[in-house]
Amino acid sequence: MPHYYSEEQITEFELFLVKTVLRGHIFEFLTASGVFSYKKVDLGTRLLVETMEIPNEGTFLDLGCGYGVIGIVAAKINERLHVIMTDINRRAVMLARENAKRNGVRNVKVIQGDLYEPVRGMKFNAIVSNPPIHKGLDTVIKLIKLAPIHLKNGGTLQIVAKRNKGAERIMKFMEETFGNLEILAKKKGYFVFLSRLCEAPLSKPMS
Repeated sequence: MPHYYSEEQITEFELFLVKTVLRGHIFEFLTASGVFSYKKVDLGTRLLVETMEIPNEGTFLDLGCGYGVIGIVAAKINERLHVIMTDINRRAVMLARENAKRNGVRNVKVIQGDLYEPVRGMKFNAIVSNPPIHKGLDTVIKLIKLAPIHLKNGGTLQIVAKRNKGAERIMKFMEETFGNLEILAKKKGYFVFLSRLCEAPLSKPMS
């Protein structure tokens, strides 16, 4: 049976409307069965959205966007940003496009595809994700491992993870990959992690 991270969904298409306040703004999201957390904005996404670092300018990637919460909030907060949202789930992509219109944000583009495949060759000031942990930690590790080649210098990778669903391993791998890690928030077992891509330090002189 397909999960929400599958390309096609065979579950009955049932629409829902989620109304919520995020970062002081009112949002309406059209959702449907077959996408992640379709009856409400889940706690992990909410914590990530409320605490994520939004660049002053440049490009922002909502990776695995679902029905578009993260990217749409970022686009609403900073209209100078160019926001790209991607998801493998075609149903989620359709909803994210509709929700961008519904919430009056025009500085967004939604692309269907798996992980970084739809944005090959592009670099971002921020990559933000509530990753598909149910697909397995290997997918999340791949997301982290490939992030540096898709980030501009000084750009950030920001991920939310749950304590009992691999948060410690994700935290360690982010720190190993980037050489730094900051915990932006923690609440009810959820953690928001941030790592920043910095220029490689000068090589130490040989002794």
